[in-house]
Amino acid sequence: MIAGFGMALAILLLDQFSKYWVLEILDLPSLRQVVVLPFFYLTMVWNRGVTFGMFAADNANAQFILAAIAVAAVVAFAVWLWRAQSWRTALPVGAIAGGAIGNVIDRLRFGAVVDFLHFHAWGWSWYVFNIADAAIVCGVAALIVDGFRRTDPQPA
Repeated sequence: MIAGFGMALAILLLDQFSKYWVLEILDLPSLRQVVVLPFFYLTMVWNRGVTFGMFAADNANAQFILAAIAVAAVVAFAVWLWRAQSWRTALPVGAIAGGAIGNVIDRLRFGAVVDFLHFHAWGWSWYVFNIADAAIVCGVAALIVDGFRRTDPQPA
């Protein structure tokens, strides 16, 4: 569905622009951390693993394998998008695909994913993440909620 591919493109562009801004304009790697609000910092993290840094590895072979797995996932999401019959499926799948592509680009360019959004409050701190990660999580959540809302027709 066109809406899903549009969502993927929008997420990809927003993700890559935000990473460009953080790396090239703000120069967060040199600054390491910028306090934006008392509960929100820009914190530079190079994530060499998958979600939340799991399975982190510093060697090129591991990064290539993680990138290849992500590319395979993107292909699967593209097929799902092509077959999507409603915008309630297409938009979240597009968000997931766009986020996955954004993180694959990072992994291929830098050998790690650029993470920089850091929320915390009252002694609680969430993992540092990026726009692509947020799109993936929101897309998955939307698919789960939609799955609970749908009702299949009952046989007569």
